[in-house]
Amino acid sequence: MPPCSTPLAGLEASPALAQRSGGGVGGRGGFRTPSFPQVNPSPAPSYPTYPSYPSYPRGTGGYYPSAPIVVGPGFGFSSGIGLTGILLFAGLIFVGFAIVRGLARASSGGGGAEAEAEVSRLRIATLYTPQLQAALRTLANNAETESTKGLADLVDDAAVLLLRDQAGWRFGSYETWRGSLDRAEGQFDQWMTQVRSESVETYRKFEGKLETNTVYQPKAEPDGRYILVTMVVAAHGTLPEVPKPLRAAGAKQALMALSSTTPVTMLAAYLAWTPEASGEALTEEDLLSGWPGLELL
Repeated sequence: MPPCSTPLAGLEASPALAQRSGGGVGGRGGFRTPSFPQVNPSPAPSYPTYPSYPSYPRGTGGYYPSAPIVVGPGFGFSSGIGLTGILLFAGLIFVGFAIVRGLARASSGGGGAEAEAEVSRLRIATLYTPQLQAALRTLANNAETESTKGLADLVDDAAVLLLRDQAGWRFGSYETWRGSLDRAEGQFDQWMTQVRSESVETYRKFEGKLETNTVYQPKAEPDGRYILVTMVVAAHGTLPEVPKPLRAAGAKQALMALSSTTPVTMLAAYLAWTPEASGEALTEEDLLSGWPGLELL
């Protein structure tokens, strides 16, 4: 089913913060609890009936005389829950306590426990071309944003698009956050919200819902030379390390790290770019004042 399209409203940033148009595409389907199809139990099998035979009183000399039933050691209620059973039960309690304690240490970031999830944000400011701007819009239009497979494919395609444009890279930055799975979604939402506030959204496709702003008027700048692309990705476990300072080689490694996510490890992804409206481009002053954390690549 094609995504519905509705006008964007009430999402424009203040003029001091965002002066240019922006687009975004993504979703966070990996944070949802997976649903499984309901399986109805099959009917119980039926078996043919056989003629019944007469029964005889127990111990009265019939064909089936009763005999005493001897219960050996190791059977029965009192011996069944013996020392072995008690030790097994205590072992299960200890293992459960250790798991809970380990998860608590991981969520607090202490004890050297490995993080359950990582959220990364990569920014690359590259030389503006109408072809790159149009390719980002086409990529967003074709993206399937309601499944982890679609989000992993989106990240892969965006990485390929940027790697092909490596000659135009000028500035960039890379940030990571590691912690518990419960807090990862909040961190992803925080960074995604910040990215959205940095431009006037003229295009947004999120989890199958498409929104556009047709009222926005492009603001062409004679010194505009750049387009800024931002990727925010949340994944299970940790992503490969990226060297600092970033430089072009580090930005390439960051793209490769983000594209290493799979439908199994992907939790959420958001691809944003500014400007989005045709004919607009950022100046170097726009970049340095709006995103002071950018490094020269």
